[in-house]
Amino acid sequence: MKRINDFKLYFILFLPLLTIIGCLTARKTESNPTLINTSPANGIQDIEIEFQKGNAFNHPSFAIWAEDVEGNFIETLYATKYVATGQFRYSELDAGKWKNEPGEARRPATLPYWAHKRNIKAPDGLYIPSSETAVPDALTSATPKTSFTLHTSSSYSDKNKFNILFEINQAWDSNEFWTNSKFADDPNYYTSLQPALVYSVTVDRNEKTKEYHMNPIGHSHPTGANGDLFTDITTLTSAKDIAHKIIVRLK
Repeated sequence: MKRINDFKLYFILFLPLLTIIGCLTARKTESNPTLINTSPANGIQDIEIEFQKGNAFNHPSFAIWAEDVEGNFIETLYATKYVATGQFRYSELDAGKWKNEPGEARRPATLPYWAHKRNIKAPDGLYIPSSETAVPDALTSATPKTSFTLHTSSSYSDKNKFNILFEINQAWDSNEFWTNSKFADDPNYYTSLQPALVYSVTVDRNEKTKEYHMNPIGHSHPTGANGDLFTDITTLTSAKDIAHKIIVRLK
C-alpha cells in the first residue's frame, strides 16, 4: 500500500513538470522555423518574410510576389514547388480524376490571383504554371512543413513604396459554405473548395519602420476562372487560420 501511495505522490509531483517540459519543447521547435532562400534576378532590396503557421496549417500551396503601389506585377519572390512547376503529389488522369503518384496536373483554382498577375499563359491556355511555364528553381522549394522564414530580395527601384502580396490555399478545404456541391459541374473547384486567401502590405524604404504585418485583402476566384479579387471573406473559416501571422521586414 505504501508503494502505491508513494507512486501517486511521485505522479502528482512530476506530472506538472513533464507538462512544462513538453510545452517548452514545443515552443523550442516553433522558435526554429524552416529557413528558405530565394534569389530573384538583380535583387537590390533584401526582404525577410516570417510566416507563423496557424492551427489549420496542413501543407498549403502559396506564392509571394511584389507589385508597385498601382497594383502592377513586378516579380515572384517565392512559390511552393508543386504549383510553381505544375508537378503535383497527385497527378491528373482526366479532368477531375487523379492517380496516387506524382506527375503533372492542371489546378487553376490553386493560386489564381498570383497566376493571373504573373500573366504567363501555358500552352493549354491556363495561367497556372505548367512544365513549359514553370517558375525558375531559384524561386521555389518544397512546401514547408511548419513555420518558416524566407530570405529574398526585390529588384524594384522605381519608387520607395511597393507592395508585398501572399496568396495561400489548402487543397480540399471545405466548410459549410464552400461545399462539394457548390460548383458541381466544375472539377477545378474540387481541388480547392475554400478559395485561396490573399494577404498584402505596403512597405516603404524611407520609413523608419522596417517591420510590417500582412493582412488579408480578399480571396481568389473559387474555380480559378479569372484573376479577380473578391474582398468579402466572411464565408472563409479554416482558410483564415492557415496562417497565424505573416511579418515582412526590410533589411
